[in-house]
Order: sequence, then structure tokens, then C-alpha cells
Amino acid sequence: MAKKKVTLPSVSIQRDMPEPATAPAVPPPLPPSAAAPQAPAPEPVAAANVEAPPQKSWLDLSPINRRRWRNFRANKRGSWSLIVFAVLFVISLFAEFIANDKPFLISYDGGIYVPALKDYSEKQFGGEFDIADYRDPYLQKLIADKGGWMIWPPIRYSYDTINLNLPVPAPAPPTWLLTEAQCEAANAGPDCENIEWNWLGTDDQGRDVVARLIYGFRISVLFGLVLTLFSSLIGVAAGAVQGYFGGWTDLLFQRFIEIWTSIPTLYLLIILAAVITPSFWVLLGILLLFSWVALVGVVRAEFLRARNFEYVRAAQALGVSNATIMWRHLLPNATVATLTFMPFILNGSITTLTSLDFLGFGLPPGSASLGELLAQGKANLQAPWLGIAGFVSIASILSLLVFTGEAVRDAFDPRKTFT
Repeated sequence: MAKKKVTLPSVSIQRDMPEPATAPAVPPPLPPSAAAPQAPAPEPVAAANVEAPPQKSWLDLSPINRRRWRNFRANKRGSWSLIVFAVLFVISLFAEFIANDKPFLISYDGGIYVPALKDYSEKQFGGEFDIADYRDPYLQKLIADKGGWMIWPPIRYSYDTINLNLPVPAPAPPTWLLTEAQCEAANAGPDCENIEWNWLGTDDQGRDVVARLIYGFRISVLFGLVLTLFSSLIGVAAGAVQGYFGGWTDLLFQRFIEIWTSIPTLYLLIILAAVITPSFWVLLGILLLFSWVALVGVVRAEFLRARNFEYVRAAQALGVSNATIMWRHLLPNATVATLTFMPFILNGSITTLTSLDFLGFGLPPGSASLGELLAQGKANLQAPWLGIAGFVSIASILSLLVFTGEAVRDAFDPRKTFT
């Protein structure tokens, strides 16, 4: 059987096909006024809830300085010597309120007067003279008649007050050593209760020894401190220049120092004392001319050693000035040696002033001086209280400074460590 061929009609089918995907158009940026509102900023946290970092105080010490302070305090003898010396020096600064022939406070006719700080005339208290002698019973009666009063220092003598009511001729022994017969002969009553006491006696001019010791201690320490300060500044500067630059600068400075130190200081002072009367500042200037060489060698050695260190070479390569290198980088290394020597330099300055006063080439006659008190003890061997008081005072001052210097030396000793 023959097969028939069937032809199907062509059908055109059109489907909705999706168009090819294209990138969406980016809208233009909106102006700032049309931008979306931003979220509100978070509220700041209250300051009370935030702990501020601790600020470093200027009293806070570096670790190395704390170690030095511990080393200093570990030397009990030296630390206590510094405390005792500082207390005595502070007390001596108020010598006018401790030993004075003037009351430090007077109430007269409704007014208040301070004779210890200001000079008043006797006419202001109803008297007749231009100079007020507050120890005079007449002036004391004038003040009392007006209902006034006076507050006296513990010791009613200044360093130059002459006691005219001594029970025995000057130099008078301490009042507590006088016998009953000596007190009665001077109409001072039993145990000399009717006179003002001289606790350590008087010198050969009738001046109170305790008052002269207080004022003499103050002027000796002040002289030593000022001389030590200025001589240290000059000596450190000279040693720094020598050690840093070296070469011809160092050589010429060394030759100059050798010639300068060969000049006899004592003979020079004798010559100057014959021409002018040495006062406090004149004597200070003369001694300063020769005392500045004490620290030159130490500072020079430190600068010679440190100028070749790598950080100094690096600073020079960076163009740092010589003055900055010497001041900020090298001087701290020399400060250790300088501070170690300063108590001993102060000791030497006080000894120099005492020696000159003992020889009669120091402060003007009549000044409160420990050396002059020693000279009086030498001239009056029958009055041992003069030599003993002067010797004990000088020995105590120098011992306290030596012990303090030993403690400072231990504090800066790099070999001493603490756990």
C-alpha cells in the first residue's frame, strides 16, 4: 500500500521575548538642599564619666633621680646633717627676731611699731633724742606711761650690743657660772636674777657670745653660698670651653690657669687690706678671682671624654650649634661631678673666710665673725668659753657639710644600686 505524503501548514508563532538587559540609568546627584536628612549625631558622653589621664607633675622624678634620692636617704648621717644644717641656716635668717637689742613689736599710744625692721626716733615716743635706745629704762617708762607694751626677742642683745651692766669685768663668763658672791657684789640679786643673762658669756668688749654666734653663722654661710655659686658658674664655663674645643684653646687656658694659681692670695689680700677696708662684697670679689679654678679640671675632663661620643658626632653632623651641644648634651654629664664637689667647695669657702677673719684680713672690725671670735679666744686664754664656743661652732658647721657631701657623693655613685 502506497504511503501518502502529508504536508503541514507552516504556522508562524511569535513569542514575546524579553529585550536584552541594559545598565540602568544613574540619576543625577541631588543638590544639597534635596539630599536625604542625615541621622542625628550621637550625644556627647558626659565628662564626669570619662577619667582624664593623669598629668605628670614637675615633682615626679625620673627613675635615675629616684634611685639617687634613695641613695642619699640611705646615708642617714648625711641626710640628717643636711636637715640640721638647713634648719640652723633658716633660723639664722631671722636673727633679728632671735637676738636683738630692739623689740620686734611695740604698742604705743594706739600705734604699732616694728623697730626690728625700721628705725624710729626717740621723739616719736615722747623722748628728746634722734636715736632710740630701747634698753634705756627712761624710754621704757615713756612707753609704759602711755599704756604701751614691748615684745622682746629671746636674747636682748645684738651682735654689736655692749653690755654695760656686767657683774664682772669683760670678758665675763656665762652668767650661770657666776658665784653668789659675784652676783651680790654687782647688786644683781641671788643667782643674778636681776640682770639679763649671757648664756655663753661675753667677749673682751662686753658683747654677747650667743648673739655673735648666730649672726656670725649667718654671714659665714651666706658668704660661702654666694662664693660657691659664682665660682661654680665661672669654673664650669671655663672647663666646658677647654674640654669641648681642646687644641690650642685648651693649651692656652691650662697655661693661664697655672700662672694664675701661682699668685699668693694671702699676700694679695694683705696688700689690698692696707689700701682699702675689705667689706663683704670686696672680699667676695677678691676671693672669686681665685676660687673659680676649683671645678675647671673636673668639668674639663668630663667634656674631653664626652665630646667624642657618637651622639655628639651625630649632632655636629646635623648642624647643631656648639653652644647647644655643650648646654643640652654635654653639660648634664658634667653636672654630676659638679654637684658632688659643691658641698666641699662650700666648706672651703667658709674655712677661707674664717681663716682671714682670724688673721685680721677678713671682714671689717666689729662684724659678726666666727674667725674673730677664735682670735679673741687665742688672745684671752683666761676666758676659755670664747675659744670653746668658736671651735664648737666651726667644727659643727664643717662636719655637717662634710657629711652632706659624702651623702651626695653616694647618691651620684653609679655603682650603688637598690633592689
